[in-house]
Amino acid sequence: MGGSGARPNPGITRRRLLQFGAAGLALGAVSSLAGCAADPVGATTSRLLHGATGGGLKDTLDAHFPVTVPDIARVRNLYETLLRYSPEYEIEPCLAESWERNADATVWTFSLRRGVTFHDGRPFTADDVAASVLRMCDPEQPSAYALTISKIIDRESSGALDEHTYRMVLTSPYAVLDQTMANYTLGMVPADYDPDHPIGTGPFRYESFVPGQRSLFVRHTDHWERTADFEELVILDFADDAAKVNALLAGQVQSVDNLPRYLAGAIEEQGAHALVSESGGWTPFTIRVDQEPFSDVRVRQALRLVVDRQEMIDQAFSGFGRVANDLYAPFDPAYIGDELPQRVQDIDEAKSLLKQAGQEDLQVELVTSSGIGAGAVESANLFAQHARKAGIDVRVNKVDSSIFYGDQYLSWPFAQDFWETRMYLLQAEACALSDSPYNETHFSHPVFEQLIHDAQREVDDAKRRTLLQDAQRIEYEEGGLVVWGFKSHVDAYSDFVTGFEPVIEMPMSGFRFNRASPVDEA
Repeated sequence: MGGSGARPNPGITRRRLLQFGAAGLALGAVSSLAGCAADPVGATTSRLLHGATGGGLKDTLDAHFPVTVPDIARVRNLYETLLRYSPEYEIEPCLAESWERNADATVWTFSLRRGVTFHDGRPFTADDVAASVLRMCDPEQPSAYALTISKIIDRESSGALDEHTYRMVLTSPYAVLDQTMANYTLGMVPADYDPDHPIGTGPFRYESFVPGQRSLFVRHTDHWERTADFEELVILDFADDAAKVNALLAGQVQSVDNLPRYLAGAIEEQGAHALVSESGGWTPFTIRVDQEPFSDVRVRQALRLVVDRQEMIDQAFSGFGRVANDLYAPFDPAYIGDELPQRVQDIDEAKSLLKQAGQEDLQVELVTSSGIGAGAVESANLFAQHARKAGIDVRVNKVDSSIFYGDQYLSWPFAQDFWETRMYLLQAEACALSDSPYNETHFSHPVFEQLIHDAQREVDDAKRRTLLQDAQRIEYEEGGLVVWGFKSHVDAYSDFVTGFEPVIEMPMSGFRFNRASPVDEA
């Protein structure tokens, strides 16, 4: 891996920033904030307003099915998991104080934290863990990151041993269950959970929700770890980056995620601060391997070879990131991206591959959206420029976030998406197996799948590492992802709030808003 990539863009000027703000006001601030018209501008210091990127009418509060950035921000504040990732991306206790497994990783036992209560005052117990696990492992509709355990959990043998101890029994070894249970999509809920009236143990409790617009939460005064300083948390959807930044500069929100990176160096002049975190997050181009002309691996490799990756980092990410090598999970000990030959722009080789494939006059549509996150649209436009050098005609189709993540999501032939930091095995389970819930590329490779399944069962770390590296070599040669860079999170907050810290796992300090404080009370 390269350096942190956390360097400001010296090219932005105060005038450009003001131009950006003016454009944002004209383009979208009024419409985007319409949902909070009843809220006073410059709300009281007991209310934290956060501007989240993207969202739409399919927004959800469901603990086990978040998709967009606003969804993730909401579930991180309503619910908590048994385990979680520290800011340095190490697994640490959360609702479970400790955990252990047997020798072959078929029995996992979690000792629960005492004194935890749900938002309605009921105590959190092992029976709630059992109910949560059954819900996320529903064979008819498993949660994305519970898909694997939904296939191997022994439902009859798993359950509460006592009020504070839960045991999961598996019919097949699963060596990385601790990684799975630290995933933010696997929050604990009560047995009578209703996502329309959600209850969790998180630092904020549900008050109101309008999909595509806003959600209002009230602090959970009995939170076991840290009661939020802010009495209320409002999360607003922003489909438009300009409107989002304008709202921050106007004091209508106190924090925003996915700040356009080129503003990071200049936003300080406007009374706001950039929050930069190294991460393993990525914004890939996703190529359907089951659809012509992309079903020809030579076409996919040509598309990888037209990319000037450093220029992507410099321009689309404004320098806040580092070059990648068509593989993901750089924080995984098994990551092999740094050991394989670094793929670089090679126009001659790209042309040669296209000629061999009979696609010398290739014309494709690339679908993108600002709802994917900062840098997505910029990198799509850059890709079109790069591809033109190889004779490829790329038509960039920018659509609204609600359309991109609507009915056609996961069906676009050539598009983009965003992923946050994950370990390789869990990421592969999510996006690279034939039954993965988010297989944008429709990748299906029997040898690759066998390696992944063998790795799931392998309890020896060294042997599992070898299996995962063999799997990565297959994705490197035959996959449908163009992973051109790892982004640094660049978010922003105003002078009126403090407490945010860099977090590897995801943007905006991991959306842990109970750690934020009004400045005058810090």
